[in-house]
Amino acid sequence: MQKYIDDSSIDLTVTSPPYDDLRSYNGYSFDFENIVKELYRVTKDGGIVVWVVGDKVYKGTESGTSFRQALYFKELGFNIHDTMIYEKVNPTPMKSNRYQQCFEYMFVLSKGKPNVFNPIMTEKKYMESRKNKYYNKDKDGVQQSREYRSSNNMKVIHNIWKYTVGLNNSSKDKIAFKHPAVFPEQLASDHIKSWSNEGDVVFDPFVGSGTTSKMAKMLNRNYIGIDVSQDYINIAEERLLTS
Repeated sequence: MQKYIDDSSIDLTVTSPPYDDLRSYNGYSFDFENIVKELYRVTKDGGIVVWVVGDKVYKGTESGTSFRQALYFKELGFNIHDTMIYEKVNPTPMKSNRYQQCFEYMFVLSKGKPNVFNPIMTEKKYMESRKNKYYNKDKDGVQQSREYRSSNNMKVIHNIWKYTVGLNNSSKDKIAFKHPAVFPEQLASDHIKSWSNEGDVVFDPFVGSGTTSKMAKMLNRNYIGIDVSQDYINIAEERLLTS
C-alpha cells in the first residue's frame, strides 16, 4: 500500500478483512497492525473507514477479535464514530448451545470529525407537525424536557442494517461466489452513499470479489482495490467490466 497510495488521499474505505481463520482465502493472511497504520496514513482528515468484522467461537468462547481491532484503531488515532450491526436475514443454521448467530459488526472509524454524512432516510410512521416534547437525563440524573417542532415525514434510519445474503441475494454476479466470503452489494452501496460524495475516492484493501469497487463505480466514485490473490483480482476485474 505504501508504494502506491499517497498520504491523506482516501475519502472512504469500505472493507471486510479475513479474521479468525474462518476462511482459507487461498492460504493468505494479513498483518493487521500494519494495515491499520497504513489506513491511518492514507485516509484524509475527516475520512472514514468502515471495518466489517465478526468473531469465531472456539472451545466455547468468542474470540473478541472485533473489539480488539476496534480498540487498536482508536489507539492509533481513529475515532470509533459508530458501532453498527450488519444483520443477516437468512443466516446459515448452526446447531449449538447458543442462540443463532446472525450478525457482524460494522465499525465506522473516522479520522477526526467526518467530512460527509448523507444519511439514509425512511418515512415516519406518524407525522409530527406540532410541538412535541422529548426527555433526557442530565448528568445528575434529573430528567429534563425540551420542545421541538417537526414538519418532515422522514427520519434517519437506525444503525442495524438487515440484508438477505447468499447466491442471488448478496449479488446477482455468480462469479462473485468464487470468493469464500461475499458481503452484500447493498451493504457496500449504503456505506458509500452515506460517507462519500460523487468523485470521492473509495478504497478496499481486501477487495476480494470486487464488491466495494463495483458499487463505487456504479455510484460515480473513484475506486482503488487491492488484494494479494491474483485469482480474486481477476474476479473483481470481470465484475467491473460488466457493471
